[in-house]
Amino acid sequence: MRNVTISIRGSQTTAGADEDAFELMTDGEYSRENGISTFSYLEGQLSGIEGLLTTFSVEPDRVVLRRGDPANADMIFSEDQKHHFMYETPYGAITMGIDTHSIVNNMRDDGGHLEIRYNIEVDSVSISSNLFLIDIVTQQYPPS
Repeated sequence: MRNVTISIRGSQTTAGADEDAFELMTDGEYSRENGISTFSYLEGQLSGIEGLLTTFSVEPDRVVLRRGDPANADMIFSEDQKHHFMYETPYGAITMGIDTHSIVNNMRDDGGHLEIRYNIEVDSVSISSNLFLIDIVTQQYPPS
């Protein structure tokens, strides 16, 4: 595992509402083995779920986003395919769907760029259009 800086920019657009954009920059860990890139980080206080471990596994044909307690969700992004998952909320679990439109995977041994465009569905109704732009940069430390 390499120590990295993870930059996540994203947006969410719902019908009849303005685009909601966010940006997160955090320290994390990254590895690449057998063509699969994995990176993880702890959510901070600003995200509203402090201490939540979030892990992305970037495979050649899909991306799996795993969120630990309290969300307990595995979100699968695969182009032109819908995937459903359970999402834990303080009020109970709900079933949501992801309809992925495109994935741009430019991950390398030392980091890289990932872009995912997708819609979120609840009860088979699209509720938002979403975008993740993720950049992974290996942290460089001065020689000791």
